[in-house]
Amino acid sequence: MTVAVIGQFRIPQENIPVIRPMMRDVMAASRCEAGCIEYNYAEDMLEPGLIRVSEVWESRACLTAHLDAPHMAVWREQRDALGLFGRKMSVFEVSTAEDF
Repeated sequence: MTVAVIGQFRIPQENIPVIRPMMRDVMAASRCEAGCIEYNYAEDMLEPGLIRVSEVWESRACLTAHLDAPHMAVWREQRDALGLFGRKMSVFEVSTAEDF
């Protein structure tokens, strides 16, 4: 079953310019993984330092493999070193989807 991950995290405002290329790198690597349908980070325009996360994976197994990928271990170290806080993530099982 397809799964969607929706969430957010915060980075101190002064570290946003530093983390942007790191986010691009992890997005590019994740989008190449088997089972990745969507993988996105976006800066919130109303709350500086708030990063929105959206991911769609073909299955829970693909998401689990993603979380165990070497680039994700590097990403966790990088973001933690830059002061990540307020991380809230939810996984949803998607039974149907339609364009609107």
